[in-house]
Amino acid sequence: MGIIWTIIIGFIAGIIAKFIMPGRNEPSGFILTTILGIVGAFLATFLGQALGWYAPGEGAGLIGAIVGAVIVLAIWGLVARRR
Repeated sequence: MGIIWTIIIGFIAGIIAKFIMPGRNEPSGFILTTILGIVGAFLATFLGQALGWYAPGEGAGLIGAIVGAVIVLAIWGLVARRR
C-alpha cells in the first residue's frame, strides 16, 4: 500500500509542482509532468529515509513530494535547455 500511496501523492505533487515552476523548458504534457511528480515523490521518500526523516516503509508526505517534484522538474529543465 505504501507504493500506491507514493504514486498518488506523486501524481498530486507533479501537478502542484508544475504550477509552482512553470516554464518553457518544462514538460508540457500532463502524463510526463505526472511521471516526473511520481519520480519526485520516490526521490523524496528515498532521501528522507536515507537522512532519517522517515522511518523505513514510511513514504514522504505531500510537502516532501512537492519539493522532490520541483527538484526533478528543475533538473529536467536544465537537461532540456542543453539540447
